[in-house]
Amino acid sequence: MTKADLIDEVSRLAELTRKDSEVIVETIFDSIVRSLRVGDKIEIRGFGSFRTRQRKPRVGRNPKTGDRVEVPAKKIPFFKPSKELKDLVNTGAPPAPAQAQATPPAPQ
Repeated sequence: MTKADLIDEVSRLAELTRKDSEVIVETIFDSIVRSLRVGDKIEIRGFGSFRTRQRKPRVGRNPKTGDRVEVPAKKIPFFKPSKELKDLVNTGAPPAPAQAQATPPAPQ
């Protein structure tokens, strides 16, 4: 699915104009990027979480020439799917609703 497909889907399901749907999708993506830039973690319950991970500097090799190349430290975005998302992808069925812990009856 592309961003354009996502915009069309939002437009169709929410019965909005394509322009309004585009603003919604762009706003969500921009908000995620802004939060990751400043080091915040984004958690979307039932979907997953986004955060950044720090990569250390290292020495790499140019595959063409074999020369050593210094690769600087950098932050990379990382997505961790929730258990619910993993279950939906693997089974195709919605996860069972969480059941409240019932307290056992008191002995009489």
